[in-house]
Amino acid sequence: MKHEKKSGLQVLIEILLVSTRLGFTSFGGPVAHLGYFHNEYIRRRNWMDEKSYADLVALCQFLPGPASSQVGIGIGVMRAGVLGGIVSFIGFTLPSVIALIIFAMILQGFDVGEAGWIHGLKLVAVAVVAHAILGMAEKLTPDLKRKAIALFALVGTLLWQTAFTQVGVILIAGFVGYLLYKGQTDKDESRVQFPISRTFGAVCLALFFGLLILLPILREMTSLNWVAMFDSFYRSGSLVFGGGHVVLPLLEREFVPTGWMSEEAFLAGYGATQAVPGPLFTFAAYLGTVISGWQGGLLATVAIFLPAFLLVLGTLPFWDTLRRNEKIRGALMGVNAAVVGILISAFYLPIWTSSILAPIDFAFAAVLFSMLVFWKLPPWIIVVIGALGGLVLGLLF
Repeated sequence: MKHEKKSGLQVLIEILLVSTRLGFTSFGGPVAHLGYFHNEYIRRRNWMDEKSYADLVALCQFLPGPASSQVGIGIGVMRAGVLGGIVSFIGFTLPSVIALIIFAMILQGFDVGEAGWIHGLKLVAVAVVAHAILGMAEKLTPDLKRKAIALFALVGTLLWQTAFTQVGVILIAGFVGYLLYKGQTDKDESRVQFPISRTFGAVCLALFFGLLILLPILREMTSLNWVAMFDSFYRSGSLVFGGGHVVLPLLEREFVPTGWMSEEAFLAGYGATQAVPGPLFTFAAYLGTVISGWQGGLLATVAIFLPAFLLVLGTLPFWDTLRRNEKIRGALMGVNAAVVGILISAFYLPIWTSSILAPIDFAFAAVLFSMLVFWKLPPWIIVVIGALGGLVLGLLF
């Protein structure tokens, strides 16, 4: 039976409908999202072969940013070019963005400052972020040299907490990684082609690094709130390896100590994010709405996902060359190790210091951590247990 060839508009509408359905139904975090994508895009629709999908997943795991969202963007690009990537992203992301903006607007009418369930969510955050960091440390700092790079990043970002420190630490770590690991080789001989020109890819990569360097400078030169917001969200989206849970400490450091929002409002939104489908990076929509209304929510969403877009579009045409270049691989190994140190620093201050206030807090956090790591309970169940436990602790102590 001969299939009728679809027009460009029909293909885009199909991508939008399929990705939107996934946006409404994809619970469970980045790994689960990749399973949903595989089932829908590869098995059911055969939009690309298994090998191409595996290569795309490998690329997105290799880059900073929300891996599952980047895979969704990549599938859209492979199907219908850059516009296909944008449509795929909108469909997958918009349902949770709208839900979290509405939640933030409702919550602003309530005082959550002294609520016991909020303290429970703080302890959930300790367990979830500790688990994410341990997993990353095992994978990204397996040897003594990379552990030393991580330690340097930890000490540097803990002692000098400025917008420039993180970028500076990343650059130094990349140079050190280049010196230490430039002889690394890769045995993977597979090849994959992507429908984007190298010129367009180079422009996207230049824009990614340009914004990472220029936004903190622009922030210091101006007193515009939206510039400061855009910089904070863009930088957080640029430095995250390992999925949405890992962005929590970076965002908390950007917005809670600086007085943009209270710890309580921050963690209420984090709990709500666990309860909605789609990417965890949409937490930014909630934060932006709390800070500056629904317009702030949309600005924050664009800012935190923009690095993911620029990196996917920038690296797709260079992927084969990049992953075989020994010098680039070495620099990225150093950068990955530094990110682990940055996250441990942000995990201590402010997450640990604002959450673990008494022995009972540590005990409950240990229980939550065990439920997550050893009993493999889904994060949303941990959130519910944490909130209820916080209520009980508030009544008893």
